[in-house]
Amino acid sequence: MKDYLCIGPVPSQETCAQVGTEDYQNKAKKECLAFARQLQRAFSNPPAGCSVAVKPFSHDFGTYYEVVIFFDDRNEESVKYAYNMENNTPENWDAAAVEELTGIKSKVTT
Repeated sequence: MKDYLCIGPVPSQETCAQVGTEDYQNKAKKECLAFARQLQRAFSNPPAGCSVAVKPFSHDFGTYYEVVIFFDDRNEESVKYAYNMENNTPENWDAAAVEELTGIKSKVTT
């Protein structure tokens, strides 16, 4: 059966757009898409049944967005991949994500 784990809106040591702030939806989606692509770079070759996506969630203050890893809970390889991603999520943006978000090449190492 299809299941998912929430990975977060951005790497854990980075700041993110806050629900209720000006232009939140556009900023949050941009950050989440950059983070999803970073995760795809960091955790290449997903097994069948795994995919990284941006998922909306309802909240008292409006809709917020997070990156999730969808996986097939009947496929052991898929489950291991998803939990490995959750347990080893990058703490900071990589150089490609920084460039994507700012349009400026960074000296951040991957």
